[in-house]
Formats: sequence, C-alpha cells, structure tokens
Amino acid sequence: MGGPDSAVLRKERLDRFLFFSRAVKSRTLAQKLIETGAIRVNSEKTERTDHKVGAGDVLTMSLHGRILVWRILDPGTRRGPASEAQGLYEDISPPMPPKPELSVFDAAIAERPAGSGRPTKKGRRDTDRLIDSDDD
Repeated sequence: MGGPDSAVLRKERLDRFLFFSRAVKSRTLAQKLIETGAIRVNSEKTERTDHKVGAGDVLTMSLHGRILVWRILDPGTRRGPASEAQGLYEDISPPMPPKPELSVFDAAIAERPAGSGRPTKKGRRDTDRLIDSDDD
C-alpha cells in the first residue's frame, strides 16, 4: 500500500481540494470558481477543474471579496470537519488593508439612530447647509 511518502506524492483535483478544504460549499461552486479564472496554482492561472494539486503547491484565489493565498500541506481524502479542513493548508495571505477612516462629516451622518428611516425635510436642509458651509 502507501508508505510515509504517499501523502507527499498524492495529488488531488483542484475542485475536490477546494471542496475538502471548505473554501466553497460544493464541488459545483468550486468548478465555477475555477472556470472563471479566479484561481492561480503556483502563480499560473488555471481554468481546468481537473488540475492536479498536492503538498507544496500555492493557491492564490479571489474569494469572498478578498485575496487568499494558501500553501497546501495535504491534498486531503474527504470533506471532514472544519478543524480537519484547516489542517490541509497554511494560510499565507497578506493582511487586509486598513479601512479608510471616516471624516468628521461622514461620522456625523453615520451617527443616525438605527431604524430612524429617511431624514425629514428639515434634516435634509440642515445637511445641505452643513455641506454648503464646508465649501466656503
């Protein structure tokens, strides 16, 4: 059967790895993601769902509005619990860029009470006066 080196030599289809690692909820979604060109394997774009990946390969993907970079540690054999799935890869993604800070004007508008609805006509006039006074 397989010796201790079998995990290193074993390769898995890219769509199956994405499914096993819980990057996506289904293999169908994994296939669609790959076919759109949102996945790079070792810095090379691939649109083949049957592309073989194994330990040591680096995946760069655009997923859920951010860039993820994963180094594959083990291609996996099944879709197990999340704790098992996290052991299949090492996340080497760059940190998220900081969100831009709100200006004083943006913060004043953002402080509207939740559920208060649209501003009244008087509130709108006050806001317009505030904007016009900043232009001077």
